[in-house]
Amino acid sequence: MSNAPVYYALAQARFNPVNMMSKYVDEIQDRLRGEYPQFGKQQLTQLVIPGHGQAQGASPQVEQTTSWLLTRSDGTAGFILAPWGITFHTIHYQTHEQFIPELLAGLKTVHDVVKLDHVSRLGLRYLDAVLPRNGETVEEYLVGGLHGIKFDATRRYTMTESMFTTEVKPLLSTGTLVTRVYRMNAPLGYPVDIAPNGLAVNPAFVVKEPLEHVVIDTDHFVEGQMPLDMNRLDEQLLSLHGIIKSVFVATTTDYARKAWGLITGE
Repeated sequence: MSNAPVYYALAQARFNPVNMMSKYVDEIQDRLRGEYPQFGKQQLTQLVIPGHGQAQGASPQVEQTTSWLLTRSDGTAGFILAPWGITFHTIHYQTHEQFIPELLAGLKTVHDVVKLDHVSRLGLRYLDAVLPRNGETVEEYLVGGLHGIKFDATRRYTMTESMFTTEVKPLLSTGTLVTRVYRMNAPLGYPVDIAPNGLAVNPAFVVKEPLEHVVIDTDHFVEGQMPLDMNRLDEQLLSLHGIIKSVFVATTTDYARKAWGLITGE
């Protein structure tokens, strides 16, 4: 698209956990620092729920996990490296032909240093901002089923969620697609579970005052053991992306795609 509504995009590969990842971070950072020279780390807090095979009556535990941020000088994109995976994220999304290879290049760098055993999850997630221009409404951008309940009161918030089982290829044949549509009158923000840590703010999507708008949050992933074959992983990601494109078309109107400059093939 010439005027793409994507304001944040992530591509993630999870792999067999490397508890001593801190031992390898310096070498990984050195290999990536030519394009991603900014470096830092962050502490993540997560709640771990006891699962099958653990002691009966075990209580949930709060764990601290360190991850490392490797970011471009201009703050437009970067990697988040964790002991269990690597994420490439950007606030300046262009095309999937540029986006997907960045994740695979980062994953290959980690594999070259650490010697991973397998990939356990691959996923793509896009946040699209529907920001109506003067005289427009969000209804013009969304298909009818996503307009929300019509009611004679001031709308504060509406959210719809759909989950699908998808057919993908080539390494795993079944994927999970989750599409959430948030409609609100507020500044433009991010879902509670993600944030562009380490990245600069894209001026094109700065909305600090309350505005009637919509965020389309599309998450498509596969889970299962996959070999470290970059060509096959690339095919798997392209398969995920193709379905994301299809559900985006099913979510938005012709009017919206014309406004965003949708180009056939992207």
